[in-house]
Amino acid sequence: FIVNRLLVPYLMEAIRMLERGDASARDIDVAMKLGAGYPMGPFELADYVGLDTSKFIMDGWSEKYPDVQLFQQSELLNKLVAEGTLGQKTGKGFYDYSK
Repeated sequence: FIVNRLLVPYLMEAIRMLERGDASARDIDVAMKLGAGYPMGPFELADYVGLDTSKFIMDGWSEKYPDVQLFQQSELLNKLVAEGTLGQKTGKGFYDYSK
């Protein structure tokens, strides 16, 4: 519980930054790897975990805590999952793994 409680909101904030146009997925990943020393950026990690898994966790939290901004749904994440773009396991997520 502790890991997901800290990790998924971190991933979601990165997705929200991308949705707002604050930075590209690659720039956010590089910033977190270089600036925070993380081995993977949030988009690399979301693709590794599976976008459907992150959405599943967020669905539960947004239902349980509908008034908490931290747990609000992401249109981009919902769209990607609906399209079957789930990350490394499908060959495409925020990055293309088909190469």
